[in-house]
Parts: sequence; C-alpha cells; structure tokens
Amino acid sequence: MMYFAPTRLRLALALGAGLLALNASAADTAKPANAKIQRGHYLVVTAGCMDCHTPLKMGPNGPEPDLSRNLSGHPEGMQMPPAPAASGPWMIGAAGTLTAWYGPWGTSFTANLTPDMETGIGKWTLDDFKATLRSGRHLGKGRPVLPPMPIGATSKMTDADLEAIFAYLRSIPAVKNRVPDARPPLAAQ
Repeated sequence: MMYFAPTRLRLALALGAGLLALNASAADTAKPANAKIQRGHYLVVTAGCMDCHTPLKMGPNGPEPDLSRNLSGHPEGMQMPPAPAASGPWMIGAAGTLTAWYGPWGTSFTANLTPDMETGIGKWTLDDFKATLRSGRHLGKGRPVLPPMPIGATSKMTDADLEAIFAYLRSIPAVKNRVPDARPPLAAQ
C-alpha cells in the first residue's frame, strides 16, 4: 500500500510535467507571433496611456475605464463647455472622463488611438507614429501634441518599444470616434 501511493504520485507528477512541457512548447510556438503585441500591451498599460485615452464611466464603485471605448479618446458626443479661467495655483483641470484637459495651452482632447481608418490612427504608418511620439508634432511635422501627453517621456522610448506599442494599437478593435479639435487658451479666443 505504501509503495502504491508514491508510484501514483510520481505518475501524476510525470504526467503534469509532460503537460506543462507541452503547454510551454505550444506557448513558445505561439509567443513569437504575439510577443511584440504583448509587449505593446504591457507598455500601454504601464505608461498610463489608457488613463487619458480611455474614457472613464461611472461604475458601481466609482469611475472606471469604459473598455467598450478602449483607447478611443474623448467621446465625440460629449460636448465640453468653455474651460474655466485658470487662476492662482489651479492652472490645470480635466473633465470627469479624463479625456479633456485645460491649462495655459488651451483645451486639449485625447486622441483616438484605435485603428479606425477615419477617426483613429488606422491610416498612420509606423514612421508617422514614431515621428509623432518623438517630435511632439502631429505626424512629426503638424500641429503640436498638447499636454498632458508626456512627449518628454515618449520621445526617449526605444524603436523597439514604439514598434511594440504601434503593433498593439493595431491589434485592438477600431472604434469610430471623431475627437474634437483643440481649443486655444481663453485669452486667445
């Protein structure tokens, strides 16, 4: 009897190890095709891209990301009134969705990063993406990318990191969402 239990245990361990090896082998086979996308997802999450580019909605425990609009930017149906005048130490503010921001630069709306061809970055090339995040200018040569976009940080990302982020953004569902144009500061209006 005592001999039987260890044999069954050894058999179970051997089978388990074999299954783990088989699963690891299958995962390694699948991993190279998705490794860049997985890295991109990791970078998008840890860099906080979703914090501004995914609108918040009210959930049972308070504000939470609206994942049905993941990375789609400021909701096009959400009309924002003119921003209040900044005064004293209160120089910056945001909408409750964290997709509209105001400050000395005016009012900025977070971009649609989904691969939608009309309202997102679906027509962008990898070079367009890199040029934007490195230069702080739309498509590397257009209008400035406004705060709170952390261009100081993204401009220092490696090519491999930007390529991974772009691959991930290409892999998510496209969301049709036309983000409004930025508004100039109140004094300039």
